[in-house]
Amino acid sequence: MIHTILIGLAVLALLSIVLEEVIHVNKAKTTLFFGCLSWLILFVAAGTPQAQHEVSLQLDENLLEIATLWLFLMSTMTFVAYLNAKGMIQALVQRLFPLQLTLRKLMLLVALFALVLSAICDNVTATLVALGLVQSFNLEKQDKLKLAALVIFAVNSGGVALITGDVTTLMIFLEGHVSMSQLLVLLAPAAVSVLVLALLFSLRSSGWVSTEAVQRRFDRIDVVIAAIFFATILSTMMFNVFYGVPPVLTFLLGLSVMFLVGRMANTDNEQTRILEYIRQIEYDTLLFFLGILLLVGMLKEVGVLTTVAALYSEYDPRYSNYLAGAISAILDNVPLTAALLKASPELVTSEWLALTYAVGVGGSLLAIGSAAGIIVMSKVKELTFVSYLRYTPMLLVAYSVGYGCTLAIAEYLYG
Repeated sequence: MIHTILIGLAVLALLSIVLEEVIHVNKAKTTLFFGCLSWLILFVAAGTPQAQHEVSLQLDENLLEIATLWLFLMSTMTFVAYLNAKGMIQALVQRLFPLQLTLRKLMLLVALFALVLSAICDNVTATLVALGLVQSFNLEKQDKLKLAALVIFAVNSGGVALITGDVTTLMIFLEGHVSMSQLLVLLAPAAVSVLVLALLFSLRSSGWVSTEAVQRRFDRIDVVIAAIFFATILSTMMFNVFYGVPPVLTFLLGLSVMFLVGRMANTDNEQTRILEYIRQIEYDTLLFFLGILLLVGMLKEVGVLTTVAALYSEYDPRYSNYLAGAISAILDNVPLTAALLKASPELVTSEWLALTYAVGVGGSLLAIGSAAGIIVMSKVKELTFVSYLRYTPMLLVAYSVGYGCTLAIAEYLYG
C-alpha cells in the first residue's frame, strides 16, 4: 500500500512538470515538495527504529549524491556566469562561427561542437558552454527549442565514449566489462546519430541567423580566469583518470583559485568582484535537481529499480539494452545502471557497449531524462516538458540509428 502511494507521488511529480504551464507552479517547487514528502512517508511507514535507521542511511547516501552534483553544478555555473557576463563566450563563438550563417549550418556546427566538447569534458560543463553558444544568436522561439534539444542529445551522445564524459560509462568501465579502446568505438555511432538528428531538424528549417559583434577588450583578469576555467576542465579529466579524484573536488579547487585571483585583482568595481557572480546562478536549476533526485532515490528504495533490473534479465540483451536506454529517460540512468550491474547479466563485449550507449543517450528522449535536459529546461524558459515532447519522435529515430550502429560495429569487431 505504501509503495503504491509513493509511486503515485512520483507520478504526480511528473504530472506537475508536464502541466507546469497549466498550473503555473514552478517545476522546481513541485518536484522538491513531492521528493521531500515521499521520504517523510518512508520514515513514518518504517515502523521500527531499525527500519527507520535503514531509511536514514539510504537518505544520507542519496543526499551525498545530490550534494556532490550541487557543488559541481555551482562551480561550473559560476565560471560560465562570469565568462558569459564578460562576453567571452560570445567572443569564442565569433572565432568559431561566422557572424551570419544559415540556420541549417548552425545546427550542424552546434551538434558537432557539443558532441566534441562533451567527449573531452563533463556533460554539465559541455551543456552550459554549448547553451551559451546557442543563446548568443538571434533565434526565433522554434529554432531555439530545436537547438536546445539538439544540444541535449549531442552532449549525452558525446559523453558515452570516454570515462570522463559520462558517469554510467565510468561505472561500466570500472566493473571491467569494457576497456578504454573499446569505448572509443562508440564515437562513430554517437556522431552518426547526432548528425541524423541535425539533419532531421534542418529539414523544415531555413533562413539566416546572426549574432552581434563583440567590440570589447578583455581585462587581463578576464583572460586569466578563462585560462583557469579551461585548466580546471583539463585537470578534472587528468586527476580523475590517473588518480580517481572525483570531478567535484577538482572543480571546487579551480573555483577557489578563481576567487583568489579575483581578490588579488584588488578592484572595488562591482562588475569585477568575482564572488558576486555566484549570485547569478539560477537556483531553480539546483532545486529541480534536488527534487528529481530525491524522487529517484525513493523509487530505488521501494524496489522499482530492482524490478526493472529483474525484467531486463528475462529478455534478449539486444532488446533489453535498447529498452533500458528508453527507461533511463524516466528513471535516472546512474541508479538504473547500478541496478543493472548489480543484477550481473551475462553479456558479451558488444552487448556491454550497446548498454553503455543506451543508458548514456536514452535519457535524451525526455527533457527530465538527463542532467543536460534538466539544465537546459531551467535555462531556456521556452523549453518545457510538453514542448520537448514534439521532438521525441525525431530523437527516438536518432537514438535508434545510433543504437543500431553500435550493435553493428561492436558485433563486427568483437563478435
